[in-house]
Amino acid sequence: MIRPTVARVNLNALKANFRALREYLSRETAAAAPDQARAPGFIAVVKANAYGHGAAQVAAALEDAGADLLACADIEEGSALRSAGVRAEILVFGALSVSDLEGLFDSRLTPTISTPGAARAVQAAAAKYKQRIRYHLKIDTGMNRLGFRFDNLRRTLPELLASPNLELDAIYTHFATADDPESKLFADQRSRFDGALRDIGSLRGDASTGSRQSAGRPERPYLHAANSAAILRDLRVWYDRVRPGLLLYGLVPPPLASTVALAPVMTLVSRVVAVKGVRGDETVGYGGRYRANGPRQIAIIPAGYADGLDIRLGGRGSVIIRGRRAPIVGSVCMDMLMADVTGIDASPGEETVLIGRQGDETIDVREMAAQIGTIPYEIMCRIGSRIQRTYD
Repeated sequence: MIRPTVARVNLNALKANFRALREYLSRETAAAAPDQARAPGFIAVVKANAYGHGAAQVAAALEDAGADLLACADIEEGSALRSAGVRAEILVFGALSVSDLEGLFDSRLTPTISTPGAARAVQAAAAKYKQRIRYHLKIDTGMNRLGFRFDNLRRTLPELLASPNLELDAIYTHFATADDPESKLFADQRSRFDGALRDIGSLRGDASTGSRQSAGRPERPYLHAANSAAILRDLRVWYDRVRPGLLLYGLVPPPLASTVALAPVMTLVSRVVAVKGVRGDETVGYGGRYRANGPRQIAIIPAGYADGLDIRLGGRGSVIIRGRRAPIVGSVCMDMLMADVTGIDASPGEETVLIGRQGDETIDVREMAAQIGTIPYEIMCRIGSRIQRTYD
């Protein structure tokens, strides 16, 4: 049985977004550097259950579209992808200190090494398995989260670079303010990363700057830095691969804009289960936060904060019923919300769009995030596990 509230995931739209981004990278690369060998490749980000869309199904669709490298948050996510039949290379972004490192070998995962302690632990595990494992080196250029500090590499990196069972395959960083055009930190991080690459090249005795393809040295570690916002912001940080997440799912990180033809991959729908009349001056919902200013018709929809809908949508957000917007009134409940359908002539069983399009009306994730003062990433990732995903 399927509950009335369902997330419909359009895998064809996902594949189309992948192709549109690939074409955009090729077009912009050719315009900026006609003599460059090729556009940057992809690291398709499917962490956090593919931003709520369903990691196994999304990963399979991206593989079918041509993705050869996927990224997840931790070893457990990577192992689940392997168990689901994913064949592409899988990069683990997150820290390794609290994970079972055997999963790296059992599931053939590529780790990120971002601390000296992680380096020693992965080296010890690789020696135990008598394997040489490729890894990505993360440099902290100002996010101050994970990564070797950009200004301390000559002290912290030699031990890792000398590890006999670890092979440096890629170097990357992560931007803290790529979605803020006014922030100076973005340019500072780019400059720091370039400096870090020079230091790493000196420590390794090679030229670890520029892009692998333009340097013509395939043995050199490749570089990546650009998440969705940075892809739109500055092609100088595209390097050898880019890391689209939100863009793959058809969403542009606010406040940025894009000319790339992308389509939202998920539509969140439910159905009206009851419609009732409310007299003027009566209240609706917990706390009596909504008071009717006259006779109103209120639709009850079985989707609430247990499904990931934010309680702050009450009095701010809307749903779409019969092609018209209906404001959410009262407090969003655990399992239900109420919408004012006065004049819409709604009936039980009517399909209700929470995120997506119906007729000429659309409610997108950026709008919903702005209404409650959060970011689109949170909206997508919070869509609850009891909401069934259907795929087409």
